Amino acid sequence: MKVINRRARYDYEILESFETGIVLTGPEVKSLRGGRMTLDGSFVKIIGSEVYLVNAQIFPYPYARPENYDPKRTRKLLMHKKEIISLKIKLASTDLTLVPLECYNSKAYFKVKIALAKGKKKYQKKEKLKRKDIQRDVERELRSKKDPGRI
Repeated sequence: MKVINRRARYDYEILESFETGIVLTGPEVKSLRGGRMTLDGSFVKIIGSEVYLVNAQIFPYPYARPENYDPKRTRKLLMHKKEIISLKIKLASTDLTLVPLECYNSKAYFKVKIALAKGKKKYQKKEKLKRKDIQRDVERELRSKKDPGRI
């Protein structure tokens, strides 16, 4: 099971990534095993000396009791203290952001890959799309020259 935040790679330039653990409840684990999670609009926040995943939605497990369940609750991420301190320093010195890239299971544990990222401007996004289109056209031309009978 792997949940990917595709929007993060489009909106941000990824500088450095980290693997973190996540604190979950029992029904959340069951729901995650089924891939019922979205990272759209979520972000990572450092409060004190702890790291939290904010606004990530884990849909309720259908067979659990749904009373008082908040799908978008703030969840604690598990990192080494040295990593948290270095992240705090980097975030304070420049205009960087922490974004979740993906959530996956590693053996019996769920991990969240977070990244230190810098926001892209609108013109940078358009430029990247243009380069991608040009590259696609070039590859299409090369394929058609290799196999002239193919359209």
